[in-house]
Amino acid sequence: MRNVAFFRHDLGQREIDEISKVIAGSILTTGDTVKAFEDLFSAYLKSAGSLPKTLGVTSCTGAIHLALLALGIGEGDEVITTPLTFIASSTAIMQAGATPVFVDVEPSTGNIDISLIEAAITPRTKAILPVHLYGLMVDMLALREIADQYHLSIVEDCAHCVEGERDGIRPAQLSDAACFSFYATKNMTCGEGGAVVVNDQALYEKIRIARLHGMDKTANDRYKEGYSHWDMVSMGWKYNMDNIQAAMLIPQFERIDKNLQKRERLAVLYEQGFSNFEQLSIFASSKNATHARHLFPIRVPNGRRDELINYLKENGIGCVVNYNAIHLLTYFREVFEHKVGDFPVAEMLGEQTLSLPFYPSMDKDDVLYVIEMVKHFYSQ
Repeated sequence: MRNVAFFRHDLGQREIDEISKVIAGSILTTGDTVKAFEDLFSAYLKSAGSLPKTLGVTSCTGAIHLALLALGIGEGDEVITTPLTFIASSTAIMQAGATPVFVDVEPSTGNIDISLIEAAITPRTKAILPVHLYGLMVDMLALREIADQYHLSIVEDCAHCVEGERDGIRPAQLSDAACFSFYATKNMTCGEGGAVVVNDQALYEKIRIARLHGMDKTANDRYKEGYSHWDMVSMGWKYNMDNIQAAMLIPQFERIDKNLQKRERLAVLYEQGFSNFEQLSIFASSKNATHARHLFPIRVPNGRRDELINYLKENGIGCVVNYNAIHLLTYFREVFEHKVGDFPVAEMLGEQTLSLPFYPSMDKDDVLYVIEMVKHFYSQ
C-alpha cells in the first residue's frame, strides 16, 4: 500500500537561509524583509498600467477584516458573499460589525452565482465579497459592472488564487481590495500569514496604520530613525506580518510559475483518469481563465462521499472536505436562522465535494494510485 499525503510543502534550504538572515539581524517583527516581500508581491500581481500596493498581514481573515473597516463597512451594513467556502470569509464580515448575506453558487464551479446577486441587494448592502474557489476566478468583469451600478465595494477573497487570471484580469485589478492567504497548505506558504492588496493610496494608508494598533510608527521605524515618540492616530489591530514570515515567502517567487505548471500537469492526469467515469464528476474551469489550481476537488454523488473518504484513508490516501456549506453550521443556524434548502446548490456541493491529494512535488504514480483506489471503491 502506498502512502499519499494530502499535502506536502516544498520549503527547503532557500527558506532556511532567508530566515537565518533575519535572525542574524536586529528586527524580527515588521521590517525591511516584509517590505521586500510586499514589493515582490505587488510586482507579481502587476497588470497593464497598474502596480498595486501590498501590505503583509497575519492572515487572509485579518486582511478581509482590515479591508472592510478601511472601506467604512460596519454595524448595520450587509456584505453579499458565498456560503460555499471557509468560514473566515463570513466571520471577517461579522468581525467588522456587518452581516454576511449569502447568495447561492454555480453548480459547475462552486463560485458565487453572479446572476443571483442583484436580487440580494438591499439599501443596507455596502459590498460584495467573492471567493475565487479552488483557484478559479469569479467573472470580475460582470461583478464590477453590478458593483458600479449599485455603488458597492468589492473585496476579493483570493486565498486560493495567487496565480489566477480571467478575461485578462488579475486579482486586485477590478476590486477595491484583494485578500490573500499564506496558510500551511496554500500555493505560497509561511505556515500562517496573509496580504491585502489595493490600488488606492488613501485606502493603503488606512490599512497600513490599522494593521499595527493604529500607530504611526513601527518598531523598525524607531530603530532606523532613533527613538522618537509614536502616536496612536486611529483605532487599530494586531495584524502585522513579521520578517520571519516574509523571509519564508520571498524565495517562493522563484518557483511560483513552475509550481503552477506542475500542478496543472497533475490536474490533467486526474482529469484524464476520471474522464468518462460516470460515478463522479469534476469541477469546470473556464476557457478564458488561468486556474490557480490550489485544490483538486471531485464531486461524489449518492451520499457516498464520507464512505469514500474512509476508504481512501484506509488505503493510505489523505483527503479533506472543502467545504461544507457555511449556513448549515451550528453557529450560523443559531445566529441567522438558516435552514436546509436556503441555498440548495451550495448544500448539494457541500455534501458531495472531496479534495484529493494535490501539490507540486506529488509523483505521477501517486496520482495514478489515487485514481485507481477511487475506481476500486466503486468496483467493490
